[in-house]
Amino acid sequence: MDYARFVKELDSLSEYRRIHSLNVADEAVRFAEKYGADVEKARLAGLLHDVTKETPNDLQLKIIEKGGIILTELERRSPKLWHSISGACYIRDELGIDDEDIFNAVLYHTTGRAGMSLLEKCIFLADFTSAERDYPDIDVIREHAENSLEDGMLYGIKFTITRLAGRADLISPNALEAYNEILLSMK
Repeated sequence: MDYARFVKELDSLSEYRRIHSLNVADEAVRFAEKYGADVEKARLAGLLHDVTKETPNDLQLKIIEKGGIILTELERRSPKLWHSISGACYIRDELGIDDEDIFNAVLYHTTGRAGMSLLEKCIFLADFTSAERDYPDIDVIREHAENSLEDGMLYGIKFTITRLAGRADLISPNALEAYNEILLSMK
């Protein structure tokens, strides 16, 4: 793949989002090498995971509709989830990246889901732990991610669910299903 072509997609993003995307790509490669995922797919999915994050909501909805995705009621009421859905559609429909695993890695990088592939887990955690992240417990999440993808994901999803519940925000059923699946597999 022409990686340089896809790096240019970041030119329309803010400096922070561009740096974040490059950092996620680097972290995704590191996780892919450590845990055995496809390194090139990890680099590309990490790079493009937030490609529509700063796209206006009305345009994101058009990309989603054009991509054939019908939002659930929860998704319609959760605009913060839209960029992962519109981003997956954008990279498939506009950039021509026709790879189901990359599509799903971008689609579920925010919520996770039950039955995640190795690549999906790498992107989810790379987004959570990229170099510029500095929220509370980031060192703990990074430490868990070094133990195993599942350990890192479990801690990361728990962190997210707790934060969302504390603000009385909606919680994606995908996140709950991912959390439960990982917890069941560890017991």
